[in-house]
Amino acid sequence: MKKLFTIIALSLGICFGGVAFADDIVTGDATEAVVAVVGDAGTEVAVEPAAEVLDTGTTAWMMTSAALVIMMCIPGLAMFYAGMVNTKNVLSVFSQFFATAGVVSILWIVFGYSIATDTTGMEEGVFNLHSFIGGTGALFLAHLTPDNIVGGMPESVLITFLMSFAIITPAIVAGGFAERMKFVSAILFLALWFTFVYAPVSHMVWGGPGSLMANWGVLDFAGGTAVHINSGIAALAACLVIGKRKGYLQHPMPPHNLTICLVGAGFVWLGWFGFNVGSAVAVNGTAGMAMLNTQIGACSGVLGWMIVEWIKNGRPSALGLASGALAGLVGITPGCAFVGPIGAVIVGLMTGAVCFFFVSVVKRKFGYDDTLDVFGLHGIGGMVGAILTGILCVPAFGGTENVQIVPQVIAQFKGVLFTIVYGFVVSWIILKAIDKTIGLRVDAETESVGLDQSEHSENAYNL
Repeated sequence: MKKLFTIIALSLGICFGGVAFADDIVTGDATEAVVAVVGDAGTEVAVEPAAEVLDTGTTAWMMTSAALVIMMCIPGLAMFYAGMVNTKNVLSVFSQFFATAGVVSILWIVFGYSIATDTTGMEEGVFNLHSFIGGTGALFLAHLTPDNIVGGMPESVLITFLMSFAIITPAIVAGGFAERMKFVSAILFLALWFTFVYAPVSHMVWGGPGSLMANWGVLDFAGGTAVHINSGIAALAACLVIGKRKGYLQHPMPPHNLTICLVGAGFVWLGWFGFNVGSAVAVNGTAGMAMLNTQIGACSGVLGWMIVEWIKNGRPSALGLASGALAGLVGITPGCAFVGPIGAVIVGLMTGAVCFFFVSVVKRKFGYDDTLDVFGLHGIGGMVGAILTGILCVPAFGGTENVQIVPQVIAQFKGVLFTIVYGFVVSWIILKAIDKTIGLRVDAETESVGLDQSEHSENAYNL
């Protein structure tokens, strides 16, 4: 009962503390809020109720995309992660995912959507406070009515689609500290991380003209920086602060069920079409190109990982093939609508190869225990994809952007570096604060018993 009251108190504190934080930053009128939408090159779409005509095709696709991204998270990523942990920690992974979905969804409604999308006070080319965080015009979604149309769809559909991104990004982070963090600490960390890292960074990336990365000219179509580098660097900070699992690098820790893992990877692959193609926020040629390049990136990632693993280990592994697909998907995400098919092949091959190197060589060399390779797949894959987007987006390489390579690559580097530094520092501060108060890690006995039994009094398998 004491734990229950603690969790409720923490949840209320996050909700109302986040609102207070947002109110301190900026004030706005819900009826005049201008909301930016994830879209082609950060295109801004104004929220003007009843001013636009409903496009049933776009609406149907965006509804489908939101559902695909939710499926990509639960059961997709949850199964991929759960298959790789020890039998005694399977349910802890699923529990963290379900709880994260519940908490983040409510936070998204209360203040997340507002501070991520409200563009009040922003001006193209101008750097101000609003370049970093959105306004408060959409707090509690008080402005929302069934007649609000944005980009040809009900605003409620857009809110749900963006909510799915907000759910899966913290869930990705959980793979970095799997099998050793207290349940209440994990949920508190992910809620605070969503509030102070994900929501502001998503605004900086997709806030439209006047946002930090739009002013820099950064290209990120569907989340290379805001989602993958962001989550990867947070997972690295988490595994460094919490420390290694008992017995890490001293005895084998193989996945307990590769079949579940591979099925989960398949769901993630399928859901990624909602993730990337849905980011066009339309049914058009841009969406079609994003769809083709997403598939090419995944398949090329499989080949890139497989070739390097075959050379190094003498044979490809099933887990490696699935990891290669995910690496390719991560790599193509920032540029899926900006590069051509050949560019997508290059991105997938490079990302698959580089991620294999980080997962199999760099991680072991430096000894950090990123349990499920979140940094190695999402962090590194996002970095590789972001930089290659700056090179391969030009027409000379089959891309769609009329930019110069050197300035664009510099802009991409700035976006990557800022995300790394901001994400790592804020994540580290949040983790240290939790560790000093309620503690991050379970005790040694609890870790030996397993989180399923100790944290949830349940077992994944009752045989």
